[in-house]
Amino acid sequence: MGPRILVLNGPNLNMLGVRQPEVYGDNSYADVVDVCRNAASARGAEAEVRQTNDEAELLGWIHDVARQRNFAAIVINPAAWTHTSVALADALVIPEVPIIEVHISNVHAREPFRHHSYVSPIASGVIAGFGLAGYRYAVDRAIDLS
Repeated sequence: MGPRILVLNGPNLNMLGVRQPEVYGDNSYADVVDVCRNAASARGAEAEVRQTNDEAELLGWIHDVARQRNFAAIVINPAAWTHTSVALADALVIPEVPIIEVHISNVHAREPFRHHSYVSPIASGVIAGFGLAGYRYAVDRAIDLS
C-alpha cells in the first residue's frame, strides 16, 4: 500500500447538497469521501476523510499527525476557518508534511473576505473552483509530494 493521506474538512461541509447548492453543487459529503478514497485507491494509496464543525477537534487531528507520523500528507478544506484561523495555520506547520488546500468554489471570485487565506502561505498548493474534482486533484498531488 502506498502513502496514507489525511483529508480534513471544516465547518458546514457536512451540509453539502443542502447548503447553497448554487455555490457548492448538489453533491453530498458522502460524495466527497468517495472521490477522495477512489482517487487514493487508483494510485495505490489510502485516504482517510474526516469532517468537523469543532475547530478544537480539527486541531487535535493535526496534532495527532505530528505525534503519530501516520500520514504522509494532509489535504484540507478549512472552509470558513480558511479566512479566520491563525490557530489552524499554526497547527498545520507542526506535522511537517505536505499540505494541500482545497476549496469547492472559487473563493477568489466570491465575497472579498474569502480572498484571504491563513492556510495558503504554508500550503504546498491550493486548488479552488473545480467542485469535487478539486479533491481528486488535491489527493493526487498530495500523493506526488509524499
